[in-house]
Amino acid sequence: MRIVVQRSSRSSVEVNNETVAAINSGMVLLVCLEKGDSEKSISSAVEKILNLRIFSDDQGRMNKNILQSNGEILAVSQFTLSWNGKKGNRPSFDNSMEPDKANLYFEKFCSLLEKTVTVKKGVFGESMQVTITNDGPVTFFLEF
Repeated sequence: MRIVVQRSSRSSVEVNNETVAAINSGMVLLVCLEKGDSEKSISSAVEKILNLRIFSDDQGRMNKNILQSNGEILAVSQFTLSWNGKKGNRPSFDNSMEPDKANLYFEKFCSLLEKTVTVKKGVFGESMQVTITNDGPVTFFLEF
């Protein structure tokens, strides 16, 4: 499982020129499920994301997590993250989890996050236009 985490001041997802999800302050998660991922990797990812201290405290230091900052999460399925870019110039997504299973795992991931924080989602498997206002910029790449 690979996740790009971006701290965001506002972000949204459009499908067919219609906004399907939007957040103000929070995190954008670009989520890639790969072959071999399990419920354990999903749980580990949820725990890490909820506890990441990437939001500013009163001194301007990254010292608060998403809950302490009253932020929201925008989660977007992103199978293209499965390519590591080391060989060739044409991306291969052979390591991506098969779509039906990936959709189930993506929904499980989001529902676990939703137990604690507001989560908005893109539309799995659709062509999406994602607008991200990266705050900082602050971006992290996580693997589970």
